[in-house]
Amino acid sequence: MPMTDTSIASRAGRRLAVARAPLAALAVAGAFSACSFDVTNPGPVQDQFLDSAAARPAIINGAGRDLSSALNWIAYTGGAASREIFPAGSTGSFGITPLEQVGRLVPEESDTFWENAQRARWEAENGTDRFKAGMDAATFAKSAQAAQILLWAGYANRLLGENMCEATINGGPRQPSTVFLTRADSELTQALAIATAAADTKTASAARAARASVRADLGNWAGAVADAAGIADAYVFQIPYYTTDLDQYNRIYWSSANSPYRAHTVWNTAYDQYYASSKDPRVPWAQSATVPVGDARVLTIGTVPWHYQTKYARRDAGINLSSGWEMRLIEAEARLVAGDVAGAMPLINKHRVALGLAPWTATTVDEGWTALKRERGIELWLEGRRLGDLRRWAAAARPGALSPFEVPNATSYLDPAQTLCFPISSSELQTNPNLRS
Repeated sequence: MPMTDTSIASRAGRRLAVARAPLAALAVAGAFSACSFDVTNPGPVQDQFLDSAAARPAIINGAGRDLSSALNWIAYTGGAASREIFPAGSTGSFGITPLEQVGRLVPEESDTFWENAQRARWEAENGTDRFKAGMDAATFAKSAQAAQILLWAGYANRLLGENMCEATINGGPRQPSTVFLTRADSELTQALAIATAAADTKTASAARAARASVRADLGNWAGAVADAAGIADAYVFQIPYYTTDLDQYNRIYWSSANSPYRAHTVWNTAYDQYYASSKDPRVPWAQSATVPVGDARVLTIGTVPWHYQTKYARRDAGINLSSGWEMRLIEAEARLVAGDVAGAMPLINKHRVALGLAPWTATTVDEGWTALKRERGIELWLEGRRLGDLRRWAAAARPGALSPFEVPNATSYLDPAQTLCFPISSSELQTNPNLRS
């Protein structure tokens, strides 16, 4: 279905009419205690009722729920295309298609990723407009609800900017994907200011951490470092998942939980032998004594060893949106951009030292970037961030080596036409008049 204003607004209204599992507005070792996340089932909801102040909590939760769905799909399939995981069989439900198995993301298979992420963006931005129209300027400027909906808008635009090849906004023309990132920067700046005025420290911290990553994506290293400095090492901000129904399960977990899917494996990735030798708790995997291989034949290989990830060990395992350790790597990358290898390495190694792991060593710029690229892969493993990292490093021609498993060759089984982003989907191309040739 095309992502037009009318179709999304209709879906937004229907979402208020359907009982759903609760979604935490924020999760930083907990949730907002002041928000109620239950939605009753009153029947179809007319659009004007979405302008009611009473509808605002449900709109916030709906936008967050759609962001969680979009991230759920993108983190899994993006992880396969970037070789955070390797295909182990299934190509249908909860599987990895033959093209995705070789790292090719094509319009014909991008509808779910594109539409879910665009829906999350639209609902948060439309909710922001509704809140703004329903409040005077002074009230909006210190409303915790306004800050929360803007936060979801910022994260949705970051997800799009890091993972989509190009942008189009609400049926508009084709634009660079950085359009999403500049929208995210603006929305997160507003969220931070409003949350600060509302004394909503949880939303303010999340907005600051998210903006640090967006500014790094945009190459605004001074701004990124300034934001990152305000986030403590131990900070974690997650989006939650639930056991309520299949759509709310963590897809990365469920697709390799042997219930019945064994669709992916850590075998033949950079993290397989690394975890076996280091036991780094950030990239854990395990084996089954009775079920040694995936659930079907893969590519030209046949069945492959089933080394299942255990970072997400439950159906309701949350996925990090931001963390303090990511902030330290942003600070390190800024130093590498400036050519300061000696200043970057302690930041690259800070979490490793805290975990009792051997630090990476580097004396040259190439070695420093190799360490940074490796450590970001470990720190942000399976969080929907690797495609964006690989693409921006390639675009900026950053030095430093990637793992052989991450680039097209006989070892990785990646196609030379590997894509590092999701293209505009077929549904958008077919229905958006501004994209028709």
